[in-house]
Amino acid sequence: MTRPAPIRVVLADDERMVRTALRAILSAEPDLEVVGEAATGAEAVSVVRELRPDVVLMDVRMPQTDGIRATEQILGTLDEPPRIIVVTTFENDSYVYDALRVGAAGFLLKRSDADALVQAVRLVARSDSLLFPAAVRTLATAHARAHPAPPAWVAKLTGREREVLRRMADGLTNAEIARRMEVGPATVKSHVAAVLAKTGTRDRTQAVIAAYEAGFLNGR
Repeated sequence: MTRPAPIRVVLADDERMVRTALRAILSAEPDLEVVGEAATGAEAVSVVRELRPDVVLMDVRMPQTDGIRATEQILGTLDEPPRIIVVTTFENDSYVYDALRVGAAGFLLKRSDADALVQAVRLVARSDSLLFPAAVRTLATAHARAHPAPPAWVAKLTGREREVLRRMADGLTNAEIARRMEVGPATVKSHVAAVLAKTGTRDRTQAVIAAYEAGFLNGR
């Protein structure tokens, strides 16, 4: 049986010791491969464009170009961009929220243990669930800007799409949503695609952020 190709990872952090520690943890896993490193945001953009990894671990605070701008540039210029996890010291950092709003798939604390790091990389590479939904909810409620009225996309969601969006916010995978709704995974995938299109978002994390900002998930 042919082993699937490893998940290719780029590390972006201005501290060499941090990059060394991350490389040691990830390289110990047979399904993960660190293919490049960057010490600044600008360098991260260049390295990602050259190597086209599957996942990027991006320090949110770096010299020259910070992790937010680097994330925005990568996602805005590549046809098939990698999934980006921003790495931070403080979980309630407004930088992290801004990175999620521009398209980062999730975030990790620098104090996270090795298992959490490895599982986070695997999870975002699969692209079908939300990384740490409770933390995303906390960030969204702390930093979301108030809107005088819900955006137009809220009224355009069908009942099924509303339910799928709520399940997405709970961090459920497509398979888990399908079981809860008693439909096929292909149907859920279609609903997720419709939610992303109507919210004008790139992925599940952005859609959930948009839902909190619109007041759609208030009270959850």
